Amino acid sequence: MITAIIPTLNEESFIEEALASVSFADEIIVIDSFSTDRTIDLAEKHQVRIIQRKFDNFSNQKNYAIDLAKHEWIYILDADERVSPRLKKEILTLVKHPMNYVGFYIYRNFYYKETNIRFGGWQTDKVIRLFKKDECSYDGKLVHEKIISKGEIGFLKNKIDHFSFRDIDQYSRKLDLYAGLQAREILLAKKRIPRIHRLIKPGFRFLVLYLIRFGFLDGKKGFRLAKIHAEAVKKRYEKLDLLKSKGSF
Repeated sequence: MITAIIPTLNEESFIEEALASVSFADEIIVIDSFSTDRTIDLAEKHQVRIIQRKFDNFSNQKNYAIDLAKHEWIYILDADERVSPRLKKEILTLVKHPMNYVGFYIYRNFYYKETNIRFGGWQTDKVIRLFKKDECSYDGKLVHEKIISKGEIGFLKNKIDHFSFRDIDQYSRKLDLYAGLQAREILLAKKRIPRIHRLIKPGFRFLVLYLIRFGFLDGKKGFRLAKIHAEAVKKRYEKLDLLKSKGSF
């Protein structure tokens, strides 16, 4: 009834817990972008289907695995996410009685190490993770891909636990990867970024996350997250300049 899909790239620290949290699924597919750590070795210990595919963008990677899924319902899980027992129960109930919905938004609890971050924009963070295979697919973007659905999308009550922030270096590397992908998107779209935009956007991002979205209520961790995300915006434009100088597309 349900195929769980986990995209991976060097997720040895997370993969086994991720697999355990979706053990309720009738099929589990790990779609791996040729990890160089122990991700595959660890995944092979479990009853899962492992597919390796060269990464081009997030949408194509997920759509490829979705096409190979055996079941009607798809549940997408990032390796740093966990399905709680309450969310598991809700998922199993809804796939039996979906009330004419073809997919569902799920809100996420973002964790800074072991601390739940409640503000800075994370309080409204939601993603479509559960959907019908034949009714939904991912739109082809390099980063921040979205679901295109043929029907109505509902909301689940319970949240995903999102353990994205292990430490500063790990999280900075993740944002650095996204900055590079966003730079490629800008280049491919032939967008012109005004100089004034480059100058003010990093500071504006900080103000939005720390002040407007109440990140300051999370204390030092809220400040640090706002600062890291502001730096990631600056990196995006630095990487864009580098791609232009190399003539890379």
